[in-house]
Amino acid sequence: MKIAFVLFHHVTALDFVGVYDPVTRLKTMNVIPDLEWDICAFTEEIVDGTGLQFTPTRVRESLDQYDLVIVPGGFGTRTLRNDAPFIEWLKTAKNCKMKASVCTGSLLLGAAGFLEGKSATTHPNAFLELQTYCTVLSERIVDEGDIITAGGVSSSIDLGLYLCEKLADFDAKEKIRVQMDYQNV
Repeated sequence: MKIAFVLFHHVTALDFVGVYDPVTRLKTMNVIPDLEWDICAFTEEIVDGTGLQFTPTRVRESLDQYDLVIVPGGFGTRTLRNDAPFIEWLKTAKNCKMKASVCTGSLLLGAAGFLEGKSATTHPNAFLELQTYCTVLSERIVDEGDIITAGGVSSSIDLGLYLCEKLADFDAKEKIRVQMDYQNV
């Protein structure tokens, strides 16, 4: 199993780290020993809104080699959803088995055409923007099978644990949740 975490300038760090931590524990806790992941970006430099820097492991490489592509949110999504070269790059994930987003990452999934005919969620402040692409639900997590979206930034850990159950099973998710000392699932 290969996972791509898609990062971009002005990403919200917790949107990324909140889902990254539980999902990567699938490997570090030996639930899915052959799990692999990359930090993928369209640019070599990634800086969140506060100056925190991330270093991508793959830059502008096609996303078609991944089983799961995870897109966090952040203020950068507002401009990127209209950035044709970025969206064309994101579209290379078209044939991936599953795509997931946190917060306004769903705007990028929508701009890439992945939400057509589906329901999704995002941060409540972005519901109107998301309505351009799909039916918007005010839920913590919306699972459409191959597309899973999560609400605002604090839902990133919820999404990570949800994906752990989907990729492994309930017992694995619970083992990871307990190890994280996370009570709110």
